[in-house]
Amino acid sequence: MSTDVTKPFLLRVRDALPELHPSEHKLAELVLDFPGEMAGYTASEIAELANVSNATVSRFVRRIGYSSFDEARRAVRDEQRAGTALLRFSSATPPRGRAVASHFEISQQNLELTYGALDDAVIDDLAEALIAAPRVWFIGFRAGQSFAQYLGWQTSQVLANVTVLPRAGETLAESLASLSRKDIVVLVALRRKPKLVTAVVEAARLAGADLAVIEDRPSAETADARWQLSCVTSANGPLMNHVSSMAVCNLIAARTIALSGAAGRSRMAAIEDGHRRFDEL
Repeated sequence: MSTDVTKPFLLRVRDALPELHPSEHKLAELVLDFPGEMAGYTASEIAELANVSNATVSRFVRRIGYSSFDEARRAVRDEQRAGTALLRFSSATPPRGRAVASHFEISQQNLELTYGALDDAVIDDLAEALIAAPRVWFIGFRAGQSFAQYLGWQTSQVLANVTVLPRAGETLAESLASLSRKDIVVLVALRRKPKLVTAVVEAARLAGADLAVIEDRPSAETADARWQLSCVTSANGPLMNHVSSMAVCNLIAARTIALSGAAGRSRMAAIEDGHRRFDEL
């Protein structure tokens, strides 16, 4: 596997994810969640933490472009010394008195990495496609469900035909039977991805609908999506840090509303009129 020698360690790991074997993928997940572990542990200790073999560790570091584990560990240490904050985090619990600051630091780093990979043209192209689509489907499972709900709620201010899945008491097959050509599916596919993610991707393909994916780990099943938006969710504790997930969803919703034009403003005015008549707010 040819790798740019100047490419940072974490970017090498993220780029390699779709091509890794299951045991290597398991190791990569540990490394991406707690990248600082690479600097302080031996290959055997990393293998034990990830519950994989030493041979898997050796194959993994070669796949991401290093000749040995020691070379990969030196690269992590060099990047730590250069100031890469994310590589200073490990699975150890932040000490008392440092929890707030530590959470802020990882959140800030996640946002910087996420925004650094976003492209204005891609965001606006997606927003304009959402506005033009006959129907927009926001689909999310597990942690992704709340973000799908948020996107559906916010964009429905200017989009008349929005569906959020899964719906209570309804199977995915029953819902997606209405999926049509030129619809858009926005799939929030955050870790740990259920097997239904693959089913949604295939349903969109078969229906001729365009697919947008918001994910925190690149994967082979979503590689052909028309729009691919990545959010970094690394954490220094047991829960993934979803600050950047919300940021990406907020950006999509905000641009959709901003670009919706006169039709969007008319729908928003009708909603405000309803608020007054219903005395809801």
